Amino acid sequence: MKKLSTLAALACMTLGPLLATSASAQFAKPEDAVKYRQSALALIGSHFGRMAPVVKGQAPYDAAQIKANVDVLKTLSALPWAGFGPGTEGGDARPEVWSDAAGFKQKQQAFQDNIVKLSAAADAGDLDKLRAAFGDVGASCKACHDSYRKKK
Repeated sequence: MKKLSTLAALACMTLGPLLATSASAQFAKPEDAVKYRQSALALIGSHFGRMAPVVKGQAPYDAAQIKANVDVLKTLSALPWAGFGPGTEGGDARPEVWSDAAGFKQKQQAFQDNIVKLSAAADAGDLDKLRAAFGDVGASCKACHDSYRKKK
């Protein structure tokens, strides 16, 4: 079972970026792009949230489980951006996503860079480093949401 999940994660990491690049060409309607990006971001939130009890000290640290979630996050972190192409305005995205494309891209890059750091911390098996990297990922999510997501 562990081999299967490792192979699945490896396949996702390899194919995910390729799928993300070609995904924008697959949207027949703008609302399809909105659903795509919202789904990808919901999955990111789910896998990120699964680690929160460990980071907060509310659940035991299981390095293998954390690494599995981080591996999925690495793949997912490349996916939502294809759903933010020209003409895909709507959903929870503010117009600034398109009017400040450079700023949005910078926030996206910060998030992906922080995911790489989270992955390194998970690989190291150091809970203190994991906590710091987890906080950085959360801060990059918040920074983007504060600037580019409609208030709920």
